[in-house]
Amino acid sequence: MRARQGKLVVPSRRRGQGPSPRKRMTVMVAVLCVAASGLLVRAFDLQVVRKQFYQDQGDARFLREMPIAVSRGTIFDRNGEPLAVSTPVASLWANPPELLENADRIPDLAKALHVDADDLKSKIEARADKEFMYITRQMRPEDAQAVMDLKIPGVNSQREYRRYYPSGAVNSHILGFTNIDDHGQEGLELSYDPWLAGKPGAKRVIRDRMGHVVEDVELVREPQPGRDLTLSIDRRIQYLAYSALKDTLEKNKADSGSIVVMDVHTGEVLGMANLPSFNPNAVRGSSPGDRRNRAVTDVVEPGSTMKAFTMAAALDSGKYTPTAPLIETSPGTWMMGGHPVRDTHNWGTLTPTGVITKSSNVGAAKIAMTLDTDKMYDMFKSFGIGNSTGSGFPGEASGYLPVGRTWKPIEKSRIAYGYNLNVTPLQLATGYAAIANGGQYRAPSFIKGADNPPNQVVSPEIAHELVRMLETVLAPGATGYGFASVANYSVAGKTGTSHKNSAGGYFANNYISLFVGMIPASNPRLVTVVVINDPKGGHYYGGSVAGPAFANVMTGAVRLLDIPPDNVGRWYAGGPSQGGMIGTTNAPPAADESAAEEVVP
Repeated sequence: MRARQGKLVVPSRRRGQGPSPRKRMTVMVAVLCVAASGLLVRAFDLQVVRKQFYQDQGDARFLREMPIAVSRGTIFDRNGEPLAVSTPVASLWANPPELLENADRIPDLAKALHVDADDLKSKIEARADKEFMYITRQMRPEDAQAVMDLKIPGVNSQREYRRYYPSGAVNSHILGFTNIDDHGQEGLELSYDPWLAGKPGAKRVIRDRMGHVVEDVELVREPQPGRDLTLSIDRRIQYLAYSALKDTLEKNKADSGSIVVMDVHTGEVLGMANLPSFNPNAVRGSSPGDRRNRAVTDVVEPGSTMKAFTMAAALDSGKYTPTAPLIETSPGTWMMGGHPVRDTHNWGTLTPTGVITKSSNVGAAKIAMTLDTDKMYDMFKSFGIGNSTGSGFPGEASGYLPVGRTWKPIEKSRIAYGYNLNVTPLQLATGYAAIANGGQYRAPSFIKGADNPPNQVVSPEIAHELVRMLETVLAPGATGYGFASVANYSVAGKTGTSHKNSAGGYFANNYISLFVGMIPASNPRLVTVVVINDPKGGHYYGGSVAGPAFANVMTGAVRLLDIPPDNVGRWYAGGPSQGGMIGTTNAPPAADESAAEEVVP
């Protein structure tokens, strides 16, 4: 600047110089205003317009939905004793990518789990693209906590439940077992899985970057614990049946066997034992054959135990009474359609009761041939032969009974004494329970107090007569004498012995030994079926092999259930009309197989 004639003169800006400071300031302010506006718009977009989207994205990184494990319902016996319970356990899981980022900690994890570190690392690497993998399942909570105390990144724990069976193999075929996820796989655990399992809950939680839960956000789904189940099984009677069956198989060197004990008046199964068995607490060590509930899934030809139902049809026809007409069985063989029907002895002339007492095949066949085929077939069906019992047990077999209109004479005669058809031990027990219950058939039940209304299949009078006739089987000279007797109690029952069959025919030296009995005979409370498969100990008749097991179980059962004795000091109380004798000795009668039933099919 310079003064000219007393005035201050500001020199003009030279061409090529930048904008003035004022303009620069204006531009800078404008830029800052635009940037601030942009930030405000962006903030408005994040906080208002797209708030939910970004909230969800953030939650997806730290918010997780976790299951809430529920305890499976407890299974009790009829007296409130626990048979299956669920105990809390812990399972360790990992986030593979996070754990691999801290691979130097894998040896610590392997050492705590007592596994090989290289193997563990290989398993984790194989799932590197996953966010979840189980490391180990169903650990003791204290062991899992010891691993968690190592604070290994990516390793977490969750609560679960494991099934425990206090009685082990004794109840295994009835209860079945659960898998590692606590879902029923066999037996009543499978049948009642929806009832027992309950419904797991769910909750949302916030986890830190280590995967640890730091806050519960909300309950998504309320957990519903499993409901308890009370069975009809009596744990004490079940143990008696299992022990007696085990002793019988060992003594007779048999392959397998089953025992079923039923309450006559309710149809409730009080005991059901099978061998071979398995430990449901260690299922991996068992085979499918060990886990099969043979009393429900396996069928056998019932042999002479079928004669009770044949006699029911005979009495119902009106053509027969316990004492008439007389049946001629001499000379112990009867030719039917070119095929012989044989007895072990020439029993001569027998009453219908005598046919039961001596277990005469000839007598049963001759009676059957006088009966209407359709009515005979209907009678067998009404006792549950050839039908599923409706117990609801998984895998239950229906047995087999040919349709009556297809019966040829030889087939009809053989069915009358227990061949050309098959039944399960449970079916046999249910049919005899109907006889013992005044002719009222009830579907068997494994649940205490279940609603299983009766169906009258024969009149009470006929049922009573059948019981009296079956009581003679325990008389001197009969097939059950000395084997199935119970001190101070009257017993009614039937022995049975049948050849094992296969697709190619019958095995010459392989047998099924059976005994079905009811006690006390004067007012039956219990029916028990014993089936022994292929005894090889020198005896194979139903009376000598299966009868003692029945006696052992019932001797304990009548005491446990406080059933009053009806035959104090006497082993048999059959009256003269049954051809029976009354003994007053307190010692068991001598066993005798001389009256054993014929088993030739």
